[in-house]
Amino acid sequence: METSIQAFIDMCQWDTARFLIFSDNVFGTLIYYSHFLALILSFLVGLFVFWKDRKSLVNKLLFLIMFLFSVWVFFDLILWANEKNHFIMFFWSAMLIIEPLIYALCVYFIDVFVEKKDVTFKKKVGIFSLLLPVIILLPTKFALVSFDLTNCFREPVEGFIATYYVYFIEIIYSLWILVYAVRKYRQSIPEMRKQIVLITLGVILFLLSFVSGNIVGSFTENWTLAQIGLFSMPIFVVFLAYMIVKFKTFNIKMFGAQALVFALGFLVLGIIFIRAIENVRAVAAVTLLLIVFVGYLLIKGVKKEIKQKEELARLNINLQELIKQRESLVHLVTHKVKGSFTRSKYIFAGILDGTFGDINDEVKKRAGQGLESDNMGIETVDLVLNAANLEKGTIKYEMKILNFKELVDKTISEKRISAEAKGLKLETEIKEDVYNVSGDSIWLKEVANNLVENSIKYTKEGKITVGLKKEPTSEGKNSKILFYVRDTGVGITSEDKSNLFTEGGRGKESVKINVDSTGYGLYSVRLIVEAHNGKVWMEPNKEEGSGSIFFVELDAQ
Repeated sequence: METSIQAFIDMCQWDTARFLIFSDNVFGTLIYYSHFLALILSFLVGLFVFWKDRKSLVNKLLFLIMFLFSVWVFFDLILWANEKNHFIMFFWSAMLIIEPLIYALCVYFIDVFVEKKDVTFKKKVGIFSLLLPVIILLPTKFALVSFDLTNCFREPVEGFIATYYVYFIEIIYSLWILVYAVRKYRQSIPEMRKQIVLITLGVILFLLSFVSGNIVGSFTENWTLAQIGLFSMPIFVVFLAYMIVKFKTFNIKMFGAQALVFALGFLVLGIIFIRAIENVRAVAAVTLLLIVFVGYLLIKGVKKEIKQKEELARLNINLQELIKQRESLVHLVTHKVKGSFTRSKYIFAGILDGTFGDINDEVKKRAGQGLESDNMGIETVDLVLNAANLEKGTIKYEMKILNFKELVDKTISEKRISAEAKGLKLETEIKEDVYNVSGDSIWLKEVANNLVENSIKYTKEGKITVGLKKEPTSEGKNSKILFYVRDTGVGITSEDKSNLFTEGGRGKESVKINVDSTGYGLYSVRLIVEAHNGKVWMEPNKEEGSGSIFFVELDAQ
């Protein structure tokens, strides 16, 4: 038998394949060009996407699809070049399972892409169960019957699986993708609809690369023309790259533009270096179509970006003007309001000190209330002005080494009377240590005052604890000084927590207790602390079961 096969090989004058794929059996250079283009592009794109995010299931699936497609293309090239019947039978059989497996993985890929999560085990079984007949019957005559020695085409005789069933399940998988995409398109938001359309179109074009070659070759007997099917691979890369650029599907920023340029460069490079390509016009035509398509996308993207930049520049100018107008309005209003408060304050003060003669107790009581109200109004105006100046950066800090503990002790001494007047305990947790920091004593004192005063305002009963401690850093550098104020007050809801330390940010519960709250106090604290290269944050008071803890962290000196 071996002798007859060798004699048949000699009669057909088959060339001996080198490295499995290089031989004169491949009748045209275009075969190598189309196969190497698809193989290299698919493998590099899959590898690059996988490398960018190895934890993403979508990225893993795309890499697996691209890898298997590269293997399929390589095996197909072996069938073109090799003369050994057992090699041809083996790789032909392998392609019978790889091809529908890629279709099944594309169904899996589309589902994960749209749902943003893995599919259920039941659905996986449904997707891959169609492959079972191919896997089970692959070694039997239902797949490949024999190697045809009646002609010089080096083709096996295909059985039912290869002739009908593989194409049948490929049609099923393609319809599955289309039906699923249409259903999800109707259920999705407009932005997601664009992604579904593009990814589905890209995958379908990619899958056509498998069947188009066989269809064109079978009907026309022109296998050179049939190689055009493999050029759908670069088109799929273009679609994928466009999605990455536009929707950041795989979290790869510049990959889209790079992939487009690389695909075009590879096509042109092939034309330059592979001189003896039959039907080179077909290659040039595909390259031209790709250039037109890619050029349209790039030009459209550049135009859109330029338009957006021009619009942003215009809006930025308008914003700067509005900010200046707002600053002027704030300063005008606050100075006018502060002036009014100041005038009425002196009137109330004059009533209380007897400047306007003797008054009865009721008038004295009302005058005292008016004076207190005016003082609060002036403090609020100063708070808003300070916040505006802090935000603009017009405040000049006198930075020097100071003992932060002294500032905290002074704050506790000043606030103890108001705390005890509400029936609150004001306790301290300050260990003996050196608490030197670099900062402006006036503004750091304002931070301590604000946090302690807030705790007093928003605590109905219980206690307030002011703490100070030094903590070493994990990097072994300078220690950190941690200042904290813990209370048993109303606390902060998770909804309000996001508004803390923002301009005008006020909690719903805090407003119920202090209707005069402006939200500028904690905003000013944040600006001051950040100007001192520190951090400020809040946590729930889990130790007491209610209330909050506000922390300020500064670098120790």
